[in-house]
Amino acid sequence: MSNLTHHYWSNWSGYCHSNPQHILYPDQLHELQDIVIQHPKVRVVGAGHSFTPLVKTDASIISLDRFSSVLNADQAKCQATLWAGTRLFNLGQHLAPYEQSLMNQGDIDQQSLAGAVSTGTHGTGAALYSISGYVEDFELLQANGELIQCSKTENPEIFQAGRVSLGSLGILTKITMQNRPRYKLEEKIHLAPAEESLDQFLQLMHQHRHLEYFIFPFTDQLIFKTLDVTEGEVKPRETSWPSEDQLLTWCCEISKKAPFLTKYLQKLVGVFVKPTEFIDWSSDIFATPRNTKFNEMEYQIPIENGIQCIKEVIATFRKYQINSFFPIEFRVVKGDDIWLSPFYQQDSISVSIHQYYKQSPQKVFDLIEPIFQKYRGRPHWAKMHQLSHQEIRALYPKWNEFMQIREALDPHRKFLNPYLEKLLLGQHG
Repeated sequence: MSNLTHHYWSNWSGYCHSNPQHILYPDQLHELQDIVIQHPKVRVVGAGHSFTPLVKTDASIISLDRFSSVLNADQAKCQATLWAGTRLFNLGQHLAPYEQSLMNQGDIDQQSLAGAVSTGTHGTGAALYSISGYVEDFELLQANGELIQCSKTENPEIFQAGRVSLGSLGILTKITMQNRPRYKLEEKIHLAPAEESLDQFLQLMHQHRHLEYFIFPFTDQLIFKTLDVTEGEVKPRETSWPSEDQLLTWCCEISKKAPFLTKYLQKLVGVFVKPTEFIDWSSDIFATPRNTKFNEMEYQIPIENGIQCIKEVIATFRKYQINSFFPIEFRVVKGDDIWLSPFYQQDSISVSIHQYYKQSPQKVFDLIEPIFQKYRGRPHWAKMHQLSHQEIRALYPKWNEFMQIREALDPHRKFLNPYLEKLLLGQHG
């Protein structure tokens, strides 16, 4: 085991940072258990791709990067048990020998499996859950160092609480995922009229396995992206120069230095975005390169309110001439039964607002977040928001049941940092 003392940690965007006493990299499960027993306060880190201070601590941080790979696979059920530290971008190659693939993914694949599950990370699809919705069982390392198995039949209440728990119950060590036989997806991207596409979204979302819009508020067009299962031959994405990501960086830099150019830059989307069609294995086509750093706010809006909400968001961008070049991401996610899932008993329209990491996100988020709240949205746990303890607990019918289980599993709050003590318990200081 490598036991290193560090003095600085930051998340991916650099917005959250802290000076932990230790960053620990256990190699074996028994070493991880010893760390939990010996340290009064710990937080686990995956990719650091959360924009909220979920990991931020001056105590000890544990990385599960060395807990990665498939432990076993059930071919008949199309399930696989994985180490919880496995990164999503490695899952395709890990599952391919078993002819399995994840049911769904988002367009960023840097996260660890445990991090994605614990925060309700998701892709898009009217008939598809978040990644957490496909967890069949998991192994949980408790504050006392003991391991327990959790599923629909074994410790079922901890299972319901633990599939989205922000790492507040204990440490996920092994996770069994319900997968599907390995499959290919055809990606189609083109520009479409914004108003018409938004009005048709609730119908169109049932015509494609995945449907996603990228909306530039200062234009009358949006990027229309679909993914559908296909048996066609692989035709991978072509590399180009400059890449989409490089163009994004350049435009963000120009927008930051010359805000009055933002709306004109967005109008150039019609020049740079050309219709494309590619086919690849699902694990290779879900994600797109995201090297341009940003900070993000995302809310899940009840599906019946989603179109009205996004139209008000667009109008607000235009009214206040909000200086953010990033497109608004617009998706749909199926409701689930996970207690603290943002999709609990709610099919949702997911709306994401981004701001370039070199620009303060405060102004744009201050203007847009009240709109999300107006439409009874729930924030993504890993994305920035300003809801108080009282505001956020009111959004979750099973909040009290979750907290009872949290208190029973971790009465001394070993797995809570100051941010979680404020968010979950309403404590300050």
